[in-house]
Amino acid sequence: MEAACYNNQNYDLGGGGKVVTEQGFDQEFTTILDTHEVLLKEGLSEVEVVKRLKVFGANELPQGKREPGVIKFFKHFHDVLIYVLLAAAVITVVLGHYIDTSVILAVVVINAAIGYIQQSKAEKALDSIREMLSFKAGVLREGKRKDILAADLVPGDLVYLRAGDKVPADIRLVEASNLQVEESSLTGESDAVNKQTERLSSDTVLGDRSNMAFAGTAVAAGSGFGVVIATGGDTELGKISSAMESVEKLQTPLLKQTAQFGKVISVIIVLSAIGMFFIGYWVHDYATAELLLAIIGLTVAAIPEGLPAVLSIILALGVQTMAGKNAIVRNLPSVETLGAVTVICSDKTGTLTKNEMTATSVILADEEINVSGVGYSPEGMLKKNGDGIRLADHPRLAKFLACVKTVNDAHLVKGKKGKWSISGGATEGCLLTLAEKADDEVEKLPVIMKIPFDSSYKYMAALVEDRGTKWIYAKGAPEKLLDMIQSEERDEWEAKIASHAKRGERLLGAAVKQVDYTVEVINHEDMKCGFEFLGMAGIIDPPREEVIDSIVQCKKAGIRVKMITGDHKDTAVAIGAKLGIGDGAKALEGRELDGLNAQQLEAAAMEYDIFARTSPTNKLQLVEALQAKGQVCAMTGDGVNDAPALKRADIGIAMGIKGTEVSKEAAEMVLVDDNFSTIVNAVKEGRRVYDNLKKTILFILPTNVSEGLLIFISILFGTTIPLTAVQILWVNMITAVTISLAIAFEKLEPGTMERPPRKANSPLLSGYYVFRIAFASAIIGGGILWMNSMLEARDYDQGILQTMTLQALVISQLFYLFNCRSERRFALNRDFFSNKAAFIVSAILILVQLSVTYVPFMNTLLGTEPIGLRYWIWPLLIGMSVFIIVEFEKWVVRLMSRNSKLVK
Repeated sequence: MEAACYNNQNYDLGGGGKVVTEQGFDQEFTTILDTHEVLLKEGLSEVEVVKRLKVFGANELPQGKREPGVIKFFKHFHDVLIYVLLAAAVITVVLGHYIDTSVILAVVVINAAIGYIQQSKAEKALDSIREMLSFKAGVLREGKRKDILAADLVPGDLVYLRAGDKVPADIRLVEASNLQVEESSLTGESDAVNKQTERLSSDTVLGDRSNMAFAGTAVAAGSGFGVVIATGGDTELGKISSAMESVEKLQTPLLKQTAQFGKVISVIIVLSAIGMFFIGYWVHDYATAELLLAIIGLTVAAIPEGLPAVLSIILALGVQTMAGKNAIVRNLPSVETLGAVTVICSDKTGTLTKNEMTATSVILADEEINVSGVGYSPEGMLKKNGDGIRLADHPRLAKFLACVKTVNDAHLVKGKKGKWSISGGATEGCLLTLAEKADDEVEKLPVIMKIPFDSSYKYMAALVEDRGTKWIYAKGAPEKLLDMIQSEERDEWEAKIASHAKRGERLLGAAVKQVDYTVEVINHEDMKCGFEFLGMAGIIDPPREEVIDSIVQCKKAGIRVKMITGDHKDTAVAIGAKLGIGDGAKALEGRELDGLNAQQLEAAAMEYDIFARTSPTNKLQLVEALQAKGQVCAMTGDGVNDAPALKRADIGIAMGIKGTEVSKEAAEMVLVDDNFSTIVNAVKEGRRVYDNLKKTILFILPTNVSEGLLIFISILFGTTIPLTAVQILWVNMITAVTISLAIAFEKLEPGTMERPPRKANSPLLSGYYVFRIAFASAIIGGGILWMNSMLEARDYDQGILQTMTLQALVISQLFYLFNCRSERRFALNRDFFSNKAAFIVSAILILVQLSVTYVPFMNTLLGTEPIGLRYWIWPLLIGMSVFIIVEFEKWVVRLMSRNSKLVK
């Protein structure tokens, strides 16, 4: 037996026909049964099952090989800057400078630990998918019904389904009795899907395969019976699992930029160290040990050891801020990725809309009634021409409301906090709300017998008694109810249906027929004719009001919003027009996407903003196409089917309320409130965080460069090294980190959400940043060298000189902090006192530096000496000079920028 016979590519969505009766199975399924070599009344034999298990394996999702934790941990040491630091650590061990060694190694290990923890969290996504498969399955084997482990299912098995079951494999239905399956986790369809057994076209998209039940979905109502056509990795769920394994998770822009930045710094450091060694050894005849210590000092000075810790802290604070705004970020680099987003691809239901079906109009033969209020709360009223109406004056409307309230299985529920919800179907629930909005109570008539809704006939009916007469009330698809009436107005009704459908409304009709009082039972024969069509309710899932404003903000910020939905094309276009997405005309369906080649797909992804009737793979296709065009893509999702796209996207965003655990594990961010506006707020925070990250780099690097400059000049001219390695480490790991934390609390600068997103391939340091770093380094380093030259001429003690050099460096940093709080704005602006953290860390730093100077054990640890009050004049003078000169440079840059805009 060959596996190809059972491959799920050969679904054979046809081969079906009638619903199977108790007397015997319909013979129209012989194509499927022959393919899978199974008898419908017998099922497979145990011998055959054993054979097929060997061919197909257990009905379990495949697990990929996983590296041992130790290997994964040590892989995080694979970085150029880490190699340089480890080399420095080895040399300090040889030279006996163990404090230096300890600090360097601590930084390396902490960075590796953070990376390892993030990687471990990501691997949980696949585990949560595997847990979705059912543990038990009811099957027909050797003519007997048996309960077996779902893992033992094979293609060709005949499986029973009933309400509450989890579907154990992909099953082609042979029998479906009012069968409804909850598929939202797989297809994104919010309502339970009605299943049937009829033949379907071979190109039917996943969400419309109504003759299939898929692994991992749940039976909501009814019962069914069918043939297993795919198990384990061959199921639709298995395909998603495989896609998760194969999807490459892209590095965030920040990680790419810092990696490139690290390589550049490493090359400069290594070349400088080699050059300094030869100059010191051959030109100035330094002792080897002394020279090595100086070069270690240069290396440690040039590498911003504190930067990774500061970046992590800034990102962590951003995560905390976002959590307070209903956005939970699962890994730190994703915070800044939000600031670079150029495209947001969003689900419709519940994210852009309220996910609360609302009847907005009642269309009758001679009038149209408008309905106010949204959601399931019965607050609102029925209006005509803007004025409320009395139900007593509109008997046809009263009859319509009585019909939709009576032929209804839903219930309105008022929660403890006054929030209304529904028990039952969303559409039926909104019709109950509609009836409650009338000015007078609408009676729900006693039901004698009911014909339940089924997708094969698309209506629901009830035999009722009303004041000594009997009626059949019917509710369902308007086009089906119109088949039951004898009316010359059918063309007019069909025009109304088309008009309202283009507005994105789902229409539900009501019809009534009087029957003889002796009637006790009704069937489908009674539904064929003789009805009076009462009218239709226009139903929408209303857009969230705040989303409309958020989409306007996105457009101002240069971010395109694309809607990807399982809804029909007309509905998607209409909702998009209300929200401001798309042009109100163009949309592309999933089946059209499937027929495009790579180039056409990329062009379509950029051209269209609305994608309807999408399949599980369409989201992933669109993400990859957008990324191929250089876009930084955020993707929302809530189902299992969304997991590969969420993982592939630059920032995957899962829904916290309706999202599956699989989607949450695959995503970088989870929306607590499932609200699109929360994404926009997160983008704002992402831009603020990234701006503050850049300001931090702008602040820290001049310290490193000026330290390196001091040591470089000292070796070049053969003078005494102005700082020891321990003092450099103190400045880099303690002082710089402490001060730079203040920048993390800087608020969003004006105009941030009016500028386009930064380019993903833009360098971490722009030309202006390189200039500013060099400029500030020259001022700080030059000022300290000038101070040292002046003091050395007066034969100051070496310990005092080093202490003054250390304090001058730190105080320069403190003044420069206030330059960096705003990249180009004047430092003494109206927001000067808005960041309390800047003043708190300044006070802490002053106390710490006083202790460094005057506390004995700190003098011993860092090699400093107490200095008199007059010695502080020099460091303060250098610090103030740095502040004034940099502010002057910022003023010149602003002036040049304004002039260039005027010229343009």
